[in-house]
Amino acid sequence: MRTIYTLFLIGSNLCFCAAQAKISAITHVNVLPMTSEEVLKDYTVLLKDGKVFKMGPSNKLKAKKKNQVIDGTGKYLMPGLTEMHAHIPTPENGDDTWVRQVLFLYVANGVTTIRGMLGDPYHLTLRKNVDNELLIGPRIFTSSPSMNGNTIKTPAEAREKVIQYKKDGFDFLKVHPGVKREVFDTMAKIAQSLNLPFSGHVPVEVGIRHALASRYASVDHLDGYLEGTVPADVLAQNPNAGFFGSNYIPNADEKLLDVLAAETKKQGVWVVPTQSLFTRWFSPTDAAALANEPEMQYMPSKTLYQWRQNKSNLTGANYSEVLWQRFILFRHKILQSLHKADVDLLLGSDAPQVFNVPGFSLRHEMKSLAEANLPPYAILRSGTANPARFFGRSGAFGTIVPGASADFILLEANPLENVSNTSKQVGVMLRGKWLSKEFIEAELEKIADKNK
Repeated sequence: MRTIYTLFLIGSNLCFCAAQAKISAITHVNVLPMTSEEVLKDYTVLLKDGKVFKMGPSNKLKAKKKNQVIDGTGKYLMPGLTEMHAHIPTPENGDDTWVRQVLFLYVANGVTTIRGMLGDPYHLTLRKNVDNELLIGPRIFTSSPSMNGNTIKTPAEAREKVIQYKKDGFDFLKVHPGVKREVFDTMAKIAQSLNLPFSGHVPVEVGIRHALASRYASVDHLDGYLEGTVPADVLAQNPNAGFFGSNYIPNADEKLLDVLAAETKKQGVWVVPTQSLFTRWFSPTDAAALANEPEMQYMPSKTLYQWRQNKSNLTGANYSEVLWQRFILFRHKILQSLHKADVDLLLGSDAPQVFNVPGFSLRHEMKSLAEANLPPYAILRSGTANPARFFGRSGAFGTIVPGASADFILLEANPLENVSNTSKQVGVMLRGKWLSKEFIEAELEKIADKNK
């Protein structure tokens, strides 16, 4: 089995070598540094050792080797995106083909960093292999295995696992539903003492207010915010919350949203909306229509079958399109309150989750956030500069500044005018390695062929 895995890694390495045309500069390009909303027009960006070496107006800064230059005239250069709610697979019977495909799907769409939200010891090795460029993949931050009502039933179990996951080297803890309040408090206390952040869902017994007071690193899915606007007696009498509290919509009081947003900002908690999870999986859109979208060709047929079943189960006999519309509108109001309070948002789509194909799903996520009337700069910042700040790595990635990793997307049009322009790629640069549109399309075609 070890031999098979090694061969797969070698295959990936050859693939990366074939892609890495040596580029020393991108000239005459419009740069979105994402340190502000400013566009630096007709700039040259010089590269060295996989990083930004120097940058300035093209009439003042010249590239020395013309054969190593990309002409960016009329194009836009932005930092690579970060998917802050990703899921990374593990090998099946020693075969890591699907793992490598998922990583490439992210990169193919300009996603140069991911935060894996359901960790496995294998991901620690994968993180190292990506760092060492043994395969094409985005920079990886990975959670621990799930901390839920079944995995940490007692405070003692919580203490033991937090200490172990810190020792193992996971970047943070992933919280799932079902954790009892006493157990959660122990987990949070030990994690904070070890400087190990925790993120994810908000268990029912914890609730959004206690979650904020406990200083989650990030609350994902807007979990708990809707329930936080519903009277406690209604929650107690009606334990069937539906999908992320959707059944409580008739009882929700939107006047409480600004208070919750202000408390989120005060406690320094970040938020990952994963809005596309609700505009796609939970939507009234027919499963067959979603399954026929072009990007679905890159998913295994068994996965598409499972997604159709999952969507059918979620939107079954008792599903109400009217309730869904009210639910989405309320989530828009949550997002608007958070934005108005200057809460830090992070871009994430929960891929590969139901009908969210890795990389492609961030396009749906940005569209869903735009539909909530968030401005383009706020949306783009949530997937570039903000993740770097979240990880304490400002200047290392997520912005185009001297010293930053050369993780870029070269675009035909300005994404500050419309976030959908992020799909108009000329190519992707990953830690200084240029992946042309032609190379990406050829690799995607191979993935599609394998998944037929």
